[in-house]
Amino acid sequence: MEKQFTIKNPQGIHARPAGAIMKKASEFANAQISLEFNGRKVSAKSITGVLTLGMKAGDSVTVITEGEQAAEALEAVGSIIESVLD
Repeated sequence: MEKQFTIKNPQGIHARPAGAIMKKASEFANAQISLEFNGRKVSAKSITGVLTLGMKAGDSVTVITEGEQAAEALEAVGSIIESVLD
C-alpha cells in the first residue's frame, strides 16, 4: 500500500518528528514501512534514514507499507508526518 502525505510542521522533519516517525513505525514489527521522497527510499524505522531525506514544510512524501497491519501502519505513520511536533 502507498499514500502521499504532506509535511505540515513549519520546521520540517528534524530530530524530534523523525524520532516520532521511527517510534510509530517500530510499533508495527511485522510490517515493512518505507518513506519515498525525491527519488530516495528509506526505512521509516531508521531515524538516520528519515533525517537524510531532508523533508521541509509543504513537501509531499510517499509512505509505502507491506506485510501485516499495512493499512494501520500507513495511517499511523502518515498521521505523524502530518502532525506539528516541536
